[in-house]
Amino acid sequence: MEKAIRFLAEWSGLSEAFCTKTIYTLIGLGAVWVGRYVILRFIYTRYDSTAARYLSRKLSFYAAVILTFIALGMVWLNDLSGFSFATYLGLVSAGVAIALKDIIVNVVGWMYILARRPFEVGDRITIGDFTGDVVDLSVLEFALVEVGNWVRAEQSTGRIVFIPNGMVFTHPIANSTRGFNFVWEDLAVLITFESDWKKAKEIVREVMERHTKRFVKEAESEMKKAASRFFILYRNLTPIVYTSVKDSGVEFSMRYVVPPRSRRKVAEDIWEDLLEAFAEHDDIDLAYPTYRAYYNLTEGKDGARKGGKKAQETEPPPPPAPPPPAS
Repeated sequence: MEKAIRFLAEWSGLSEAFCTKTIYTLIGLGAVWVGRYVILRFIYTRYDSTAARYLSRKLSFYAAVILTFIALGMVWLNDLSGFSFATYLGLVSAGVAIALKDIIVNVVGWMYILARRPFEVGDRITIGDFTGDVVDLSVLEFALVEVGNWVRAEQSTGRIVFIPNGMVFTHPIANSTRGFNFVWEDLAVLITFESDWKKAKEIVREVMERHTKRFVKEAESEMKKAASRFFILYRNLTPIVYTSVKDSGVEFSMRYVVPPRSRRKVAEDIWEDLLEAFAEHDDIDLAYPTYRAYYNLTEGKDGARKGGKKAQETEPPPPPAPPPPAS
């Protein structure tokens, strides 16, 4: 080794100390990266899992980078006065912390999830733009079976979304099953102005209660448990129908509690019974956006008709047309 170093120094014109450090650097780098290659080959022959291979590539790369910096420090900085290896190691650690910031944040996020439990495996949550059921929780990420998106009524899309744990610090989390295992649903029905709206409202109320009243008792029990942990003031869980007027007719808004995963099924049952019930009454019609000409003098109420005719009678006649110009 000494002869090789001496030959390299004479051939390059550099000092023997510099050539020694260069050779040790090359040996150290070769050992680190060749060792990484050998370890990866061993893992690839033992495991077929894509996730295991991906994780081994990432971790081995980070480990190799860290070992490279440590090796460089041991070779090049061990004889600098006033600059100890411990100081170098501290600087390297700070650099690694900055470079691996996202991974560190994800690990801290994992600890936060385990400690605070904003959600658990099996909960349906919304975080950022994603909604789904939590199916896995790991050190760096958690997995959701996505619902919603292009599929209506929060039905599964069939995709699994992997979300970094660090998102719990930057995005609000809505948990539909944690604490209070019910959500409020609002289902609207629109009928024409000519329909008997009072009769229609009674039908809507009867159908809604038939399909949702069974949830009230269980929801009240869940609400009492949630109230012991959260400051909850509104505890009236009775289904109710609100009436309002829209451009195309009279709207009934059904508001009721329902388990999060039963929203679509309950809405379907309500709609089917409503369609059958409305079909039995000739004075109830569903409304939809239409354009209509309305003449108050013939279609309005008696008082409105009289007022319109009186205004028409007292209106002064239009001025006569001017004579044609002389030729």
